[in-house]
Amino acid sequence: MKSLIDILDLTVEELDELIATAQDIIANPQKYAEACRGLKLASLFFEPSTRTRMSFEAAMYELGGNVISVTGAGTSSAAKGESVADTAKTVSCYTDIIAIRHPKEGAAYVTAKNATIPVINAGDGGHCHPTQTLADLLTIWREKGRFTNLTIGVCGDLKFGRTVHSLINAMSRYEGNKFVLISPEELKVPSYVKKDVLQQKHIPYVQTTDLMAVMPELDILYMTRVQRERFFNEEDYLRLKDSYILTVDKLKTAKPDLAILHPLPRVNEISVAVDDDPRACYFKQVLNGKYMRMALILKLLKEAGKLN
Repeated sequence: MKSLIDILDLTVEELDELIATAQDIIANPQKYAEACRGLKLASLFFEPSTRTRMSFEAAMYELGGNVISVTGAGTSSAAKGESVADTAKTVSCYTDIIAIRHPKEGAAYVTAKNATIPVINAGDGGHCHPTQTLADLLTIWREKGRFTNLTIGVCGDLKFGRTVHSLINAMSRYEGNKFVLISPEELKVPSYVKKDVLQQKHIPYVQTTDLMAVMPELDILYMTRVQRERFFNEEDYLRLKDSYILTVDKLKTAKPDLAILHPLPRVNEISVAVDDDPRACYFKQVLNGKYMRMALILKLLKEAGKLN
């Protein structure tokens, strides 16, 4: 039985299969409307979420299944000190598949080790967020028609941004890609990501603090917010939170077919005026996330023997 804890748990062939399924769901929604009839998703969100939680729940409902939810540690037995492992064993008795978000790195892995049903990591601390990457990949595919020979700019909080780490891991598997890492010095990509992914695979990358200097060369600009919840020091957060603010003016030197992505929520790192630019893809990304989560739920339930 397979779970999804890290984007690297999926082969390139499996990613292609998920994208194909998602595109078929988009084209033929009625074909899938009863696919998960009688099955239940456990939605365990021990950290705040709007898009990811609602996306998983909408995905299961649109597949004809049902959802049982926990939102916040205070509403579950975690508040009484129950371990993640015991929660996993308990929830496995009631449901068919688990989506879990947790503030601690490794919590999804522990859940998968102890559950008897498939587990999907919906974000574990600053570690990774594989289903956001699935949303990113479908968006890139639908906008660019390829995963190769792209110059990908990632901008903002590259230290704590789990979506960034997952995206770099995913896109580093395709040929001809180059990364432009744009961040304040204090929020640079962790050295293990550079060493274990980019350098080990001989993938070209540059690091810079200057977004405007690299804007003309980008095919994709992946903006991220500086995450207040990851900081130990409020002063550091306040000093860094407005490091990059994307405006209409700053897009004047960008390619006409640039794709602007953002995992959301945004605070003020993208001006609302940019929403009207045809290159803004972040709300398309939200919808694409639902389709990819539908495809993933189908795949894991099938592998677990719960679907034909």
